[in-house]
Amino acid sequence: MPHKILVTGAAGFIPSHIVDVLLSQGHQVLGVDNLSTGNLKNIAKAQNQPNFTFIEASVTNPPQTYLPNGYVPDWVFHLASPASPIHYQADPLNTYQVNAFGCHNLLTYLKDNAPQARFLFASTSEVYGDPQVHPQPESYWGNVNPNGIRSCYDESKRFGETICGIFHRQFKMDIRLIRIFNTYGPRMDLYDGRIIPNFVVQALKNEPYTIYGDGSQTRSYCYVDDLVTGILTFMADPHLAGETINLGNEGEYTVKETAQIIHTAFYGNVSHPQFTNLPLPGDDPTRRQPDISKAKKLLSWQPKIAFEEGILRTIEDFKQRYKS
Repeated sequence: MPHKILVTGAAGFIPSHIVDVLLSQGHQVLGVDNLSTGNLKNIAKAQNQPNFTFIEASVTNPPQTYLPNGYVPDWVFHLASPASPIHYQADPLNTYQVNAFGCHNLLTYLKDNAPQARFLFASTSEVYGDPQVHPQPESYWGNVNPNGIRSCYDESKRFGETICGIFHRQFKMDIRLIRIFNTYGPRMDLYDGRIIPNFVVQALKNEPYTIYGDGSQTRSYCYVDDLVTGILTFMADPHLAGETINLGNEGEYTVKETAQIIHTAFYGNVSHPQFTNLPLPGDDPTRRQPDISKAKKLLSWQPKIAFEEGILRTIEDFKQRYKS
C-alpha cells in the first residue's frame, strides 16, 4: 500500500538512495533538505517523477514553516545531518540543532498532527564513541567525550535518541532508531574527508594514501544498497515500534587494509600502496564493528555485497563524477 512519506536530508548520500527506492515502490515522497551538505544531483532522477516533491528548507525550523499546509505523513525518515567529521566540525551549531531541535520539532508536529505516523531517526555508530566493548551491541552505552571535537555530532545523535525515547514512552508514538555504521557507495561526496572517499580520490590522482595514526585502527564498511534494504525492512514491519537496531557490515578492516584493497582495485598487484602519515585526530575511535545479531533476528537482514565488490562499484561512480 503506497504511503505519504517525508524524508529529511533527502539530497544527501544515503537519503537520496532511500528516496529512489521509495519512489520505485509507488510511495508519495516529500523531500526536505537545506543543501548544506546535500546535492541536488543526488535527486535529479527523483525530481523527474510525479510522486516526488522537494522543498529547500532547514528542519531545525518548526515544520509548519516549510511543510505544505495540513500535511499529514504516514512515515517520516529523519535523516538530515552532516555526517562527515570535516562537515560537522565546520558547522557544529547546525549539526547539533538538526539532530536535537530538528528531531524535537518534527516529533512535536507529528504528535499534534499525525500521532499515528511512523518515525525513524537515523542515529550513528558514533554514539559508541571509542568503544570499550567490541563488537558493539545496541545494549552498549558507549564511551563518548561529551565536550570533544566530535561531540557536536555524537552527543547530538545521543540526545536525538533521548528525545525519541521520551516521545515513544510519553505519547506512545511509533518511533524507531537505527545506528548506522560506516556506509559507502555511489553519490558519496568525493571530498567529504572520510576514509573511502579520501582513498579513492587519492588513487584517482595517483597520490600516496593519507593514514592518520599508524593505520591499525579498524572500521566496518556497509555498501549503501545493503543499508537501504535494512532501513526499509525495519520501517515496514508494524511490530517494531520503540526498537533500536544496528545496521552495518560485520567485516572489520584496518585503515591500512582498506587502502590496500582500494589500491588493488585500481592497480591490481603490480604496485604497492604508498602512505603519508599524519597525527590521529582527536577522539578518533580505534575500533569499530557492529554486532548485528538483533538485525538478523528481527529483520532477517544482513549485508550481501562483499567489500571488494562494493568498492569496484564505488570506484566506477567516482571516476564518472571526478571527470565531470
